[in-house]
Amino acid sequence: MLKQGKDYSREREKALAEGMRDVASELRLVDPADFIAFIRTEQFGNIRNLVNSSTEMFFKPGTICFGLSGEVDLPWGCAPCISLDMEFHHLNVSAYFRLVLQSLQAGIEISYVSFEGGSEDPDKNTARLVEAIEDARLVPTSRGHRPQADTGARAEH
Repeated sequence: MLKQGKDYSREREKALAEGMRDVASELRLVDPADFIAFIRTEQFGNIRNLVNSSTEMFFKPGTICFGLSGEVDLPWGCAPCISLDMEFHHLNVSAYFRLVLQSLQAGIEISYVSFEGGSEDPDKNTARLVEAIEDARLVPTSRGHRPQADTGARAEH
């Protein structure tokens, strides 16, 4: 039975956001016009290459990948918002999520998480996700450095 009042999705998004902080910062160095062009012309291989080069410094090979889909939100008079579908796979934990890149911040929106041989206890599953993220990183994040959230898993970079 799920505990009342606890937001497991938010906890998992925060954990993934913390793990992805460096990758998001690297991807935010890419000119937004490039992302816009690649998404609008469906040149997803180019985005995959950008994601691969940004993740290889921080994560073990094959643990983070681009999900071959993305969106651009480009209203008049506002900075663009780039959303990339991403996947995380490690230690029998899989997370499908959207990495949202904005001018001063990035965020994570998890679509689905699966735990092979998962527990009935959502706290244990969340701990497995955190462990998998930490183990997948080449250099673990410092536990005391948490993203500051404005809507859960968004953090300024």
